[in-house]
Amino acid sequence: MSPEHDEDRTLRPATRLVTSGRPPHEPDNPLNTPLTMASTYVAGGEVEYGRYGNPTWSAFEEALGELEGGRALAFSSGLAAVATILDLVGHDQKVVAPRHAYNGSILQMADLEARGRIRAALVDISDATAVHEACDDSSLVWVESPTNPALEVADIESITRSAHDAGAYVVVDNTFATPLLQRPLEMGADIVVHSATKFLAGHSDVLLGALVTRDAALYDVLKKRRDMVGAVPGTLEAWLALRGMRTLHVRLERAQSNAQELVRRLREHPAVSEVRYPGFGAIVSIVLAQGALAADLLTHKTSLWVHATSLGGVESTFERRRRWKVEPATIPEGLVRMSVGIEDVEDLWEDLHRALDQVTGEPADA
Repeated sequence: MSPEHDEDRTLRPATRLVTSGRPPHEPDNPLNTPLTMASTYVAGGEVEYGRYGNPTWSAFEEALGELEGGRALAFSSGLAAVATILDLVGHDQKVVAPRHAYNGSILQMADLEARGRIRAALVDISDATAVHEACDDSSLVWVESPTNPALEVADIESITRSAHDAGAYVVVDNTFATPLLQRPLEMGADIVVHSATKFLAGHSDVLLGALVTRDAALYDVLKKRRDMVGAVPGTLEAWLALRGMRTLHVRLERAQSNAQELVRRLREHPAVSEVRYPGFGAIVSIVLAQGALAADLLTHKTSLWVHATSLGGVESTFERRRRWKVEPATIPEGLVRMSVGIEDVEDLWEDLHRALDQVTGEPADA
């Protein structure tokens, strides 16, 4: 679909984001792949029916696949993509997963375990020894790095070697890092999963998920599963996600720069007892010294930061994670997960600093 490039020339990720998934450079072709609103196709081709494919999905999949270094499949949501993988785990087989991870993924595993479908082993994904030991007798090893919301970092290459030695597949949720900061397939992972709702689409207006793999046979299995259960994306959602991806590199560059500056300042604020940041990306978690009440107050004292549960958009959002009953008890009561946006960092800090001072009773002096 995209214009052909010189075979000896390797385009850099930022350029691929702009150029991938576009129609050929031919006279009167549109620059962008149009919306194809079709449920039914004329018989005799490769698609046949709207559940099996769509040119707009294909454009998004091409762009993401090029970025991650594999072949991508779009899904109706990140959790639909997660469910597709977990549905393929055999009866009573073992799944190793982080104790701290996206709640939707862990809840799906818990539901399957409660129904006797799988055995789930939750581990500290940053503890390489614990993960290696858990890999024995496993069928699937699920990795988040950084984890949500604890922001622990996993040794993906080492985990992958141990998992493969045990005969297990490795799935890496790359939603937080994005393929601009981390490419798990190059580290040996079998499947990468994305909530494209977050950083890829980037504007808090899309529900979309994706899987990426280099394994042709595995790709076919995943696609057949998607086709069979109908976990397909909307055409408009795929189009919006691809449009959002065009600016991922500049959005992430700005958001990460903001996050790093805020981390520096937050570490000096007396209201904050701990700052969790892996050194990259735009997600920061802080723990307030005065606990849950102070964290809740903070999320209601700002005018610029938005109290919301999602992340990865151009706007800055935050929330106290333990307000959700399903959040693990090992997450501190006063932990606030922050998704740093692309606003001016001085405005973000003034708003946050003022709220922190109000919570602790200190005079505001941003």
